[in-house]
Amino acid sequence: MEKGESNVDQVTALLELAKVKKENIISFKGQGLKLDTKADARGVVEAIQACKDLQALELVGNTVGVEAAQLIAEALKKRPELERCLWSDMFTGRLRSEIPKSLRCLGDAIIEANAHLVEIDLSDNAFGPDGVKACIELLKSRCAYTIQELRFNNNGLGGGGIILADTLIECHERSVVQGKPLALKVFVAGRNRLEDPGAKALAKAFKTIGTLEEIHLPQNGIRHQGIAALAETVKHSPSLKHLNLNDNTFTEEGAIPMAEGIKNINSLEIINFGDCLVRTEGAKAIGEALKNSNPDLKELILSFGEIQLEGGLKICDALSGKEMLKKLDLNGNQFGEDGVEEVKDLAKEFCSSSVLGSLSDDEGSDSESDEDSSSESQSSDTRIDEIVNGSIYNEEPSSTLVNGNADKPETLLTPKNFLSSVTASSLISMSSSKRVNLLEEVAELVTNAESTANACVVLSELLKEDCIENMISCKNPQAEKLRSCVFECIDVLIADAFEKYPNTPMLVVNPLLVKMGLIKSESKKDKPVGKMQAMVVILGHICQQAYFPKFLKSIVRSLVAKENHRWDQSPFLRTQLMQILYA
Repeated sequence: MEKGESNVDQVTALLELAKVKKENIISFKGQGLKLDTKADARGVVEAIQACKDLQALELVGNTVGVEAAQLIAEALKKRPELERCLWSDMFTGRLRSEIPKSLRCLGDAIIEANAHLVEIDLSDNAFGPDGVKACIELLKSRCAYTIQELRFNNNGLGGGGIILADTLIECHERSVVQGKPLALKVFVAGRNRLEDPGAKALAKAFKTIGTLEEIHLPQNGIRHQGIAALAETVKHSPSLKHLNLNDNTFTEEGAIPMAEGIKNINSLEIINFGDCLVRTEGAKAIGEALKNSNPDLKELILSFGEIQLEGGLKICDALSGKEMLKKLDLNGNQFGEDGVEEVKDLAKEFCSSSVLGSLSDDEGSDSESDEDSSSESQSSDTRIDEIVNGSIYNEEPSSTLVNGNADKPETLLTPKNFLSSVTASSLISMSSSKRVNLLEEVAELVTNAESTANACVVLSELLKEDCIENMISCKNPQAEKLRSCVFECIDVLIADAFEKYPNTPMLVVNPLLVKMGLIKSESKKDKPVGKMQAMVVILGHICQQAYFPKFLKSIVRSLVAKENHRWDQSPFLRTQLMQILYA
């Protein structure tokens, strides 16, 4: 009897946590519930059953296991009125193998209920291509013909972007046959490493559907070919209001086709091409395109695009007739001191200073950059040789190149001097696309696994104590930001190394273990680093990435499990690393 009362109390407590708004939205948002078993899920199920007209189920910020998902699915089979699945950040700590099973049973339940969905939000679940595959049947079914908003932000889709695009095309084809064409309005898939193949596939899907009002694809490593494909989508999207491609890589080759796409519609209100390397010719083309199109434009973001003064002036001239303009961001370009004032003066003629915003991070004119680069190029060839040969990480860092000082600005980073000159501040100040592009060129210079390990050591030295106290996250937001930047660089280098050793991936891992002092090097010259904590955190990150071969986990785990006095430095990090290797 007491046990029964205890279960009732637990269910009652969960029901109190749930927020029921207008009797049709069940929300457990941010409750941090760990739903492993059917018993754990009972409170959610009771809430679903108690709701008279369930239009939305919000499980954001909880963690749902397979068994719990199965019970929730049973309840959803009886809810044909369900319209919104707000399921972002719903699988924290779950295995990659678990998530597709949970998604599949939930999707099957919605299909059985014959619901007509309007919104699906599966952002921040990091389920990769396997998670997309688990959603295919749902997204091709009748339930998806009515979808207006689809959000897959920050899921590590990679090649899954192509799968998702093909599924949307099939859904559209099926819906047309039924006389109910899919009319998708909002698509969000930022931070997914879609790259050109994913961007091209999605562009084809968007063009086929033709009803998009918002497209958000920031931070996806998309280059000019993918941008050009998306430009065709823009050209055939007469209702497009919001286009966010922030932190991809246009260059002139992508920006000019995009300008042509923009010129052919009049619906755009917000354009975000910040951190996209639009460059001067690209900016001029965009300015020319906007001059006689899109009269209701409210925001234009072209920050940190290597745009020189001529391009900035062209943009200002094009926007002079935009009465709805509320934001123009041209910060971080290459106008020079006099050019900044010229842009400000021209902008005053058609907008207030609050619309233009700050230009305080202007990177100076091209001639100023040429002077900086010529002064540092003399020593760069020698320094990259030192990195490749493994001697640089044992040296004391140069205060001018690494730490900077009050009298001299930090060196302009190039592929050849990156590993000898990079600092925490210079790394953070770069956009994601610039970091990735630069590291891809660095990877070409770092020609073997030993050199890759040396490069990882250099990057590890940027991580301060508050970055390496805990492998999961940092308490300090700035520390977390720095760590994310370092991880991004590490990912490029290590992924490239695995591609160079497709049949012998352990050759990539061994030098890292040598640096940590967990195995001995065949060469007596190759010694472990003094403090291993940063390298442990980096190894933990590497082991969780899609590029890391799964079968290596057991090998690394056995080496980490061995007794070694080096672990006296941080037994806590060792425990966390073992948890990752067992996952």
